[in-house]
Amino acid sequence: MSTDLEKLHRDLDILLAMATEMTEYLNSAVLYWPMTRGDMPRLTLGGYLMRQHRLLALANLLTEAEWGLLETAVTRFNEALTDRVVRAEQRANEELGVRARQWGTYLNDVQREAALAAVNYETAVENRAMLAALIHFLQGEPYRLEAKATNHIYMLDQGLRNHWQVGEFIWPPAWQPAYPQADYWWLYGRPR
Repeated sequence: MSTDLEKLHRDLDILLAMATEMTEYLNSAVLYWPMTRGDMPRLTLGGYLMRQHRLLALANLLTEAEWGLLETAVTRFNEALTDRVVRAEQRANEELGVRARQWGTYLNDVQREAALAAVNYETAVENRAMLAALIHFLQGEPYRLEAKATNHIYMLDQGLRNHWQVGEFIWPPAWQPAYPQADYWWLYGRPR
């Protein structure tokens, strides 16, 4: 199994690759972009933004060379957005809706079959982390967050809170500083 730092280094590798293909992705009609390198997850704004948040928050764990790669990725990402503000906003709101539906489906499945929460919550909750990253992105200037999607997420969170068991941070311990419990409560425990 990978160590916490190996996972973070893998995130940096993925982030840089995603930033490199961001212009093509935003110019396309594809929501889940197949990366050129086959060993990478599909590119989405949510996937990129989740990793960027984590890496920037945990930059103290990176070497000087890795910090340089992170800066390169962020610069490439920002350059890709320069002439594509409207497209990025549309794509982010579209992904927000899709991921909210996926998260809602998972939560419904957990309510019907509680054992699912014990088996794969750590993986499934990545969807919720991407939702948080997309919301944060769309709340910044010059973007606009569609209220319909945030209302849906709020309702899903309320439903999850009704079946929540507070516990330990579920992702690698080294990542915890990037996800304070007050904002990311759904990473501190699991559904019961």
